[in-house]
Amino acid sequence: MADDSPSSGRAAAPAGSIPMAVIGDSNSHSYRDSISFPPGSRERGGALRGRNLQWVEIVARMRGGQLDPGPWVAWGRSGNVAWLRESIGLSAGRAPRKEDYLYNFANSGAACKHLMGDRLGQRFRQVPRLVALMDKDRPRWRNGVVVIRMGHNDCVAMLDVQARDPASPELKATTDYCVSQIEAAIGLIHSRHPATRIMVVGVHSELDYPRWFSLYRSARETTNVQTANVAFNCALRKLTSSDPRIAWFDDSSWIAERWGTRSAEGEPVYKTVNIGTVLRVTNTAGDDLANAQMADDHAGLAWNAMWAQSIVARLKDAFDLPLTPISDEELERFIASQVDQISAP
Repeated sequence: MADDSPSSGRAAAPAGSIPMAVIGDSNSHSYRDSISFPPGSRERGGALRGRNLQWVEIVARMRGGQLDPGPWVAWGRSGNVAWLRESIGLSAGRAPRKEDYLYNFANSGAACKHLMGDRLGQRFRQVPRLVALMDKDRPRWRNGVVVIRMGHNDCVAMLDVQARDPASPELKATTDYCVSQIEAAIGLIHSRHPATRIMVVGVHSELDYPRWFSLYRSARETTNVQTANVAFNCALRKLTSSDPRIAWFDDSSWIAERWGTRSAEGEPVYKTVNIGTVLRVTNTAGDDLANAQMADDHAGLAWNAMWAQSIVARLKDAFDLPLTPISDEELERFIASQVDQISAP
């Protein structure tokens, strides 16, 4: 697919499908991207990278006939080239170049400055470039959805500050900045595509990720981090409270419900999740599918499959979309198919 014409030569979208775009960081960057994560690298699943799928990849496989993230393409430019092209009035396309679904603009390492291109984030700004792509098919995006899952990296970078003082002016500045950038992103999308729905995903502190289990193990630090996380999400959630075109996905509550959380004293106390009789998953890190997190600290197959199940349900309920929920039985069969491929001789 040529960089200058990302829509040329693409396969026809499934009849009646809803286009779905994604804005975000490594939590939404497809794991099978062999340009960003070349074979042999430790990134995204190690030896099981073809089975440790990311949530957009799972939605595309399980509900691609209803939610269309676009065709799988190798498309984009380096950040510098994209920025230089924009500076002389040319189309930038997507940056960085990666293998992913056409409408997935998420890239690893992205932060709130990359939403609109603020604070030297212009090389990898996502929303203006996505909107330029949406403009090529304006009638279809009247029925479209954009999932914004950004702010995670900004928050994790402040974890020490959160644990020390959740009322820190520095922390408030980070929260206010991310909220302002997400608000600007929503404003730009709706200025050009007023009927498009937008799902804003909340942030989580990573306190419940295995990499942090040895840290912040006191009641005070745990409470402080949780307080800071609630403040960030409350500010973010206000953006979605008065507009039926915008909805909220509470990621912190989702993690607590599925995996549990720390005790009141700050000690890790987590659930084991059974995917039927197929897989027993613990909140541990490693590239084996029995781990909730991969060795590189990104969500594994089971985590992402359950997240995909939940985001489909949330999109259906929030916007009254004609989507078929992913049942637990269907999810079990999907995960079993991935496990079987590993076990096959």
